Amino acid sequence: PFFPGPASEYQAEAAAARGGKKARPGRRRRENFWRELPLLIVVALVLTFLIQTFLAKVYVIPSGSMETTLHGCTGCNNDRVLVDKVTYRFTSPQPGDVVVFRGPEGWINTEFSVPQSDNALINGLQQFGSLIGLAPPDEKDFVKRVIAVGGQTVQCCDSRDRLLVDGEPLTEPYVYFLPEAGPAREQRFDPVTVPEGQLWMMGDSRNNSSDSRAEGHGAVPVENVIGQARLIVLPFGRFGWVDAIDPQPDQAVGMGAGAAAGVPLAMGMLGTLPLALWRRRRAERGETFLP
Repeated sequence: PFFPGPASEYQAEAAAARGGKKARPGRRRRENFWRELPLLIVVALVLTFLIQTFLAKVYVIPSGSMETTLHGCTGCNNDRVLVDKVTYRFTSPQPGDVVVFRGPEGWINTEFSVPQSDNALINGLQQFGSLIGLAPPDEKDFVKRVIAVGGQTVQCCDSRDRLLVDGEPLTEPYVYFLPEAGPAREQRFDPVTVPEGQLWMMGDSRNNSSDSRAEGHGAVPVENVIGQARLIVLPFGRFGWVDAIDPQPDQAVGMGAGAAAGVPLAMGMLGTLPLALWRRRRAERGETFLP
């Protein structure tokens, strides 16, 4: 006789009939789902770990040192930002980039603290929440803007209260002075030449930021940079791109903005090669395809 459908389905139905029970495909599907669920969870966790380790990660901004570019304060609905970990594999951080980095030896984060629980389970949940951007990050992680790179000399300030890099005043439309944090003026410091392979970091909220100006801090090695803050993902009311505004547009630095922008463009063009080859082979065989 002819039995429609896969043999395995027929056999299951026949076995159910012999046992006096009607086959229930929906029940089998539910049972298969619950058996496969642990594997799906493990795969999801592994993918999350790989993506956030090598491609991008969500960070919480718990302090106000980057106001008003990034919003964060005690008891507030702090910004969650997506940090790109790929770009700096092909180019170097440039002036104006907003970056997340590991504080070097001697850096002390006075802007916020993460309370630690004696409960191992709670600490584990906090670490997992930090991984996916639902809990404050490690206290050794900072977010600041790159002001100067290796070989440049930075100082404050000229007669108009502007930072100087290599003697030239910077254009910084992102600077904000928190009214209750003190006078609305830059903190003076003598010329500092940034060592090669290091970066001078400062917060946009100039009188409310513990950055390269602080005693015991100084420049940050490029190797400590985790990635570039690209996108505010939460809260939804502040969703949008994080602007990398070059404060020294008339000065040639490192690869330059044009070269840095060319890297993603080149990668995008390489990504179209498989599609172009596929279309060409179909055309050679005389097959039609949608444009």
